[in-house]
Amino acid sequence: MSDREPPRRRVPGPARPVRPSGGRRPGPGVRPPRRPGAPGAGGPRVIRLGSPRPRLRLVGLALTLVVLAFVVRLLQVQAVDASTYTAKAEQNRYVGRTLAAERGGISDRNGVELATSVDAYDITADPTMFTPKATKTNDAPQQAAALLAPILNQSAERVAEKLGTRNTRYTLLAHRRTPQVWKQIQDLKETLAAKAETDKGTVNVLAGVLAVPASKRVYPNGELAAGILGWVNAAGKGGGGIEQQLNGTLAGKDGKIRYAQSGGRQVPTAGSTETPAVAGSDVELTIDRDIQWAAQNAISKQVEESAADRGYVIVQDTRTGQVLAMANSPGFDPNDLSDADPDALGNAAVQDAFEPGSTAKVMSMAAVIEENVATPATHVIVPNRLHRGDRLFQDDVDHDTWNLTLNGVLAKSSNIGTILATGQLGKTQKQANQVLYSYLRKFGIGGATGLGFPGETNGILAPPGKWSTSQQYTIPFGQGVSVNAMQAASVYSTIANGGVRVEPSLVRGTRGPDGRFTPAAEPKKTRVVSEKTARTVARMLESVVDDEEGTGSKARIPGYRVAGKTGTANRVDPATGKYHGYTSSFAGFAPADKPRVTVYCVIQNATQGSYFGGQICGPVYKQVMEFALKTLQVPPTGAGPARLPVTF
Repeated sequence: MSDREPPRRRVPGPARPVRPSGGRRPGPGVRPPRRPGAPGAGGPRVIRLGSPRPRLRLVGLALTLVVLAFVVRLLQVQAVDASTYTAKAEQNRYVGRTLAAERGGISDRNGVELATSVDAYDITADPTMFTPKATKTNDAPQQAAALLAPILNQSAERVAEKLGTRNTRYTLLAHRRTPQVWKQIQDLKETLAAKAETDKGTVNVLAGVLAVPASKRVYPNGELAAGILGWVNAAGKGGGGIEQQLNGTLAGKDGKIRYAQSGGRQVPTAGSTETPAVAGSDVELTIDRDIQWAAQNAISKQVEESAADRGYVIVQDTRTGQVLAMANSPGFDPNDLSDADPDALGNAAVQDAFEPGSTAKVMSMAAVIEENVATPATHVIVPNRLHRGDRLFQDDVDHDTWNLTLNGVLAKSSNIGTILATGQLGKTQKQANQVLYSYLRKFGIGGATGLGFPGETNGILAPPGKWSTSQQYTIPFGQGVSVNAMQAASVYSTIANGGVRVEPSLVRGTRGPDGRFTPAAEPKKTRVVSEKTARTVARMLESVVDDEEGTGSKARIPGYRVAGKTGTANRVDPATGKYHGYTSSFAGFAPADKPRVTVYCVIQNATQGSYFGGQICGPVYKQVMEFALKTLQVPPTGAGPARLPVTF
C-alpha cells in the first residue's frame, strides 16, 4: 500500500449563468438587463430621489432663527432689562416686617413695677406656602387651621381665611402670644415634618407658620390700680387709662426689617436692611403702691358690705397735688379682660359725675368767710322748715329750731343753715348766686381737673343765670351741681394747702431709653381764698369730726387732729336719669393743723345697712388715712383741737 492519498473526484455543480454577449460583466453605471419574463415590455419607470442639501439648509436656517430668538431674549433679560427682572425677583424673594418697639414700663413713685412687658410672639404665616402647588394638596389652609385654631383660640374659618390670602407673603395670625403657645406650634411642626420624611403621603401643612419676636403687656399686681393704668389692646395700643393717655410716650417707635427668605426662613447670607426700633419711655406715677392697696382694699370691702353699685377713694398730697391713690370698686384685671364687667372698665373716680351733697358745703362756708359776711361764731337760727322759691326745705333729721353758730351749721350739716348763710353773699339772691358761682369755679367745679385723663368728666355747673328756682338754694349744699371725685378731693386739698389750688397730677415724670429722667411739668397753682380763710375753714371742719354734735365722729384718728365733712346726697340713676338711692361720701385731711394728706371716699347706692356718709364712708376714710400717715411717716403735731362753739 502506498502512503499517497487517492485523487479527489470532482462533483459537477450547478451550471453557471450565461454571460451577456461579449462575455463581459456589466460595469458600474450600466443599466442591468431586464429580467426575462417581466411584465411590460419596457418595465416600470424608476423615481430618483432629489438632493438633500436644500432641506438641510432649511432646517439649519430654522434652528438658527430659534437660537437667535433665545439669544435676543437672553440679552434682554440679562442686559437690557436686567434691573427690572432683578427687582421683580427680589420682590418675590424678599419680605419685610415691622420690628415692634419695646413698650415702656409704668411704676409707682418708688419704682415698683405696675405695668411691664415680657417676651411674646406674633404668630405669622406665608400664604404662598399653603397653595395647592406648594403643598400638593387642595385644602392645606383648612388642615392647618384645624390644628392652629384651638391653640390660638380663634375660629378655624378665620384662620383658614388668613392662610388663603392671595398676593402676599405675610399674614398675621395672632398678636402677642406667650412663648408656650409658640412652643406648641413648633412641636406640631416638628412632628409633621418628621412624619413627612417617612411617609410621602403626609404634608407638613404648618411649614409656612412662623413667629416674630414681640412683647406682651402684663400687670404684676392684677386689679391694683387698674383704673389708673388701663390696658393695652390686641393691636398693642393703650386701650384706657395711662396706657392710652401716654401711649405715644410708652409705645416708642417701631422699626422695619427687609430680608431674603427661602422656605419660610431667613437667608442669613443674602443680606438685609434694617431700621432699628426705638424703645418707649418708662412712666413714673405719683401713686404709692402700698397706699393704693390700702385704699382699694378698704373701698372694696365697704362696697361689698353695703351691697352698693360702686365706690371710689382718692388720696392726695395736699401740698403738691400729687395723687397718692385712686381706687375703684368693682375693678377689673387688665391681664384678662375676657371676664371683666364692661361697667367696671375705666376709672369711675374721674369718669362718674354725681351730686356731691354736703361735702360741697365747705365751698359755701369758704365763700361766706372770705366775703366777710360771717365768722365761725356768727349766730344762725335754723328753723324746722324753710320756704324758698317753690320748695319747702328741711334738714336730714327732723328737729326743733336750732340755735347754731356758723361753725355749728357745718358741724351738724344743716341744709337750711347753709341756705341762710349763702343768702348773705349778695344784696339779692341773684347777686348771691353770682358770687357763689365764682367761688365754685375757682375751686375747680365745672372744669377739667388738670389730669387730662381719658374719659374724664367736667361735671355739671350751669351759669347762675340758668339756675332754676330750686337750684339757687340747693347748689349751696351740693345738689343741682355735679362733680367727679377728683374735683371734690381737690376742693379739700385747696383748703388744706392754705387756700391755693394745685392742679392734681398722676405722673411724676418719664425715663427715656437713655436712662435720663424727665420730671413732669409743674402743676398750675391758683389762689382761691386767703390763707386766713383756709385756716378758719380747716378749724371748722375739725368740729365735724371732733365735736359730739358733729356727723363725722367715725373718722376720728387717735393722736391726730382730723378735719372732714360728711355727705349724703340724693343720687341720679345714670340708667334712668331720675333720683334713686343715695351718694354717700366723706372728705377730709390730716393733720388738721398741719395738713399733709387728703382722703375722699364715695359709695354709690348703698342698699344694705346705713346709707349715711358718716356711717359708711367715715370708717373707710379713717382706715385709709391712718395707713397713709404711717406710710408717709407723718407724726401727730401734738396740739389740741380747735373746739369752736357749735351752738349758742
